[in-house]
Amino acid sequence: MKNKYRDHTCNDLTLDTVGSRVKVSGWIENIRDHGGILFLDIRDHYGVVQIVSHDDNMFKNVTKESTISCEGIVTKRDSEMVNPKIKTGEIEIVVDKFEVLGKAKNELPFEVMTSKEVFEETRLKYRYLDLRNEKVHNNIVFRSNVISYMRKKMESLGFLEIQTPILTCSSPEGARDYIVPSRKHHGKFYALPQAPQIFKQLLMVSGFDKYFQIAPCFRDEDARSDRAPGEFYQLDFEMAFAEAEDVYEVAEEVLYDIFTKFSTKKVDKPFRRITYKEAMEKYGTDKPDLRNPLEIIDVTDALKDIEFKPFRDVIIKAIVANDIADKPNSWFNDLVSYASSIGMPGIGYFKVEEGMKFNGPIDKFLTDEMRKSLIDVANLKVGDVIFFIADKNPYKFASLIRTELGRKLELIDTDRFAFCFVTDFPMYEYDEDLEQYVFTHNPFSMPQGGMDSLLNKKPEEILAYQYDIVCNGVELSSGAVRNHDLEIMKKAFEIAGYDEEVLKEKFKSLYTAFSFGAPPHAGMAPGVDRIVMLLKDEKNIREVIAFPMNSNAQDLMMGSPSEITELQLRETHIKVR
Repeated sequence: MKNKYRDHTCNDLTLDTVGSRVKVSGWIENIRDHGGILFLDIRDHYGVVQIVSHDDNMFKNVTKESTISCEGIVTKRDSEMVNPKIKTGEIEIVVDKFEVLGKAKNELPFEVMTSKEVFEETRLKYRYLDLRNEKVHNNIVFRSNVISYMRKKMESLGFLEIQTPILTCSSPEGARDYIVPSRKHHGKFYALPQAPQIFKQLLMVSGFDKYFQIAPCFRDEDARSDRAPGEFYQLDFEMAFAEAEDVYEVAEEVLYDIFTKFSTKKVDKPFRRITYKEAMEKYGTDKPDLRNPLEIIDVTDALKDIEFKPFRDVIIKAIVANDIADKPNSWFNDLVSYASSIGMPGIGYFKVEEGMKFNGPIDKFLTDEMRKSLIDVANLKVGDVIFFIADKNPYKFASLIRTELGRKLELIDTDRFAFCFVTDFPMYEYDEDLEQYVFTHNPFSMPQGGMDSLLNKKPEEILAYQYDIVCNGVELSSGAVRNHDLEIMKKAFEIAGYDEEVLKEKFKSLYTAFSFGAPPHAGMAPGVDRIVMLLKDEKNIREVIAFPMNSNAQDLMMGSPSEITELQLRETHIKVR
């Protein structure tokens, strides 16, 4: 079918088309006046081409970012006018027909070509302009290509794509629900799904073998640089008659193939396996960045009798940085300032000098036995510096100091993706405020050891068949072997304070379905937004989402959230207080 607006895109004109009559359409990216002759750069989804007219009045009163359609003859540029930065840089179109299809205001909120330098709130308010920026535009094209590849990959592995409901019921899954009032059922509410968790388990009960979808998830959580508020997407998949190893195999193949296809960075394979306990002890976090070679060690026993008050009755962690004792005082002062900025009272350290002598204010509190013990435990040598993090719960601080040291010492290999599976999460933790045990991860996970563990171990000792995938310090995915046994499920929820009646009410579908023959099943859900963010090396997840909310969970472009009419409130039986 003939298109009345164009017969070529802006990027498919080459020297081979010189002499041809063509029609193109797009946005005016740039206007240049060369001695009374106007040159326009026209941009569409595919690229940029230059047009020129010998009619002085043809481009009169044109404005940047207006949409236009034009016709003319493709000509070869003079050699001194060639632009090697664009594909069409050797040609231009001499235009004899020109039409403005949509005129833009004279005053733009910002220059499209440099929009990434603009305050984010302004960019998001005029996101449709921001998305015309080549880099921003390409992020969304890239995202589309990644998702398309995901689908093909999952289908090649025998997974069936199935869509699950968006309007569902509220369930306690770890975050706040977004709720939707019902018009037909007075005083009742739907909820947007935090994840397709229950539905994908029900699909396994329904006899499907391998399910996946690119699933939207909705959680009322605060934003972070790697978490968009409101909604996000994940590659959700589940397998019947599967164990953790089956999930690891699929996840590793899919993610390795995605990251090697869409990036030139090195990808470690096989993915490392790290238990939750090891991750916390060595890295201070369950999201370790394995590109950083520094590890945390425990020196509590080595310093158990120290008279230094900040080290008494606490856990003492340490990090050794090799061969940095000759750094200037300003370098160490900057680290002390950083420690203060994250809430630490400071950071103790000493340098190891010739003769294995310690140089630092803490040294006067050490006995010879403590020095020897530290040398052995930390494997210290001349030129090293050992940093101490002491607190009742020092893991978060130790993790942040490790990361900052890695950054300051330029130890992190930025040309590498370092994946790991973090396994064996605790099933429960004690909540001091609630004065009861709560689930630490997914409540539908199978406890390791099954019913025997639930009956014979302390709750804090019970591990679950739960696992995360972490890449470069970013949690990409969580998953688990699911609890498919109704009796084990009842006992697991009982420990977390849910009696059987609550289980029946809150998780009615699973409770009932599991009484009709549920298969063992397992799965996980890598985050699509985070995958694209890492592949594009973006620091903020909003850069890879077409229409994101801002960090305050507002859509400035659409004006959301917004007030609604009194009629709408009445129809859904809501009164605003």
